[in-house]
Amino acid sequence: MPDRFQERLMEAVRQSEEESVGLLCDLIRYPSLPGEEEPAIRFLAGRFRALSGETSLLPIPPGIKEDPDYTFAERELHYEGRHNLAHTRKGGGQGRSLIMQSHVDVVPAVGWEEAFIPKVEAGKVFGRGACDAKGQVVTLYWALRALDRAGVRLRGDVITQIAIEEEFGGNGALALLMDGPRADAALILEGTRLHIHPANRGAIWFCIRVEGRSVHMGRKHEGINAIEKSMEIIRLLQEYEIRLVAESQGIPLFERYERPVQVNIGIMRAGDWPATVPGSAVLEGGVGFLPNKPMSAIKTEMASLLASIRDPWTKEHITLEFPKLHNDAYRTDPDHPSVSALSEACRSSGLPSEVFGWNVSCDARLYHHRGQMPAIVFGPGDIAQAHATGESIEIAQMRDAALAIALFLTRWCGAGK
Repeated sequence: MPDRFQERLMEAVRQSEEESVGLLCDLIRYPSLPGEEEPAIRFLAGRFRALSGETSLLPIPPGIKEDPDYTFAERELHYEGRHNLAHTRKGGGQGRSLIMQSHVDVVPAVGWEEAFIPKVEAGKVFGRGACDAKGQVVTLYWALRALDRAGVRLRGDVITQIAIEEEFGGNGALALLMDGPRADAALILEGTRLHIHPANRGAIWFCIRVEGRSVHMGRKHEGINAIEKSMEIIRLLQEYEIRLVAESQGIPLFERYERPVQVNIGIMRAGDWPATVPGSAVLEGGVGFLPNKPMSAIKTEMASLLASIRDPWTKEHITLEFPKLHNDAYRTDPDHPSVSALSEACRSSGLPSEVFGWNVSCDARLYHHRGQMPAIVFGPGDIAQAHATGESIEIAQMRDAALAIALFLTRWCGAGK
């Protein structure tokens, strides 16, 4: 049974529901695609300033593109006039600190004409970003608003960070970590269906180029067909996936997944005319991997894979690069006190939250590796809704998550009752 303190928090969460749902609808109206997040960030800054604490717009460090953890996009973006958002709630002392983070950028909504026109229906909010991750941003606000309503004073500091550019690699989070604060733990909000993930799968994108010799189809025997040369590469990648899956079985926190890792060929470009032997081919794809392998091992294994090609021409005319997304896997000890505190808060809230690894990649790995902090991923929403046409999030899950987070803050940071 909840005690009076928890009942007070529950009532504060209920009282904040209408305001929070309205905030999510307002936020969805901002088409905050990568590079276009600033209006949404400034709107949120105004709302967070109404909470206890200090709100700041943080410019992106000028040297970010030279940082080894920076991720280059297909269309390179500039950072002049762009910001992350930070809200700092200073504690009364003698408590543990926490960073809470989510992101405001969203993916395009091609073919969904009403993507940025929010709709509330059947207990859900619909719109681009509702589940990834504007619903999570609002859930953080909702939890802090409930603490204010309930008059709770935390003993440890809480820093809430709203990042840009998560969707193609986490440059917003990198900017926050380059010279920013550290805490005793980090809580990253994504759509986990209220499960607790202290570990994430990693993901790295590759680009393989093979050169042939272009000639007219009538002289095909004098040319080298780059598409045909790519066929052995594709076979090797398929074999590599089988090996990678086998090596990933039974890895702690990921035991429940039958195929926790993947090797995917997402793009193939080759040729420019049906009657011409193609002189080049490009394969782009991604490799998913678990914390049993560092990203450097995946790069080495990919290079060894292509070195094993039997065809002499292909071996001499192939290049391998990793120019874009490079998210390492990570694992926080599931017995870490921050994980235990969140689990207890979820149980107190009546949530059937389980602790296991997430076969998805997100900003959490930067907080773990770069920030050297225990990192946990948690939040309302289902990853299956992310990036989908008709994307939505359940209001009840947001409400449950807001209560669980508020309780977690009182347990982890400490609070007077």
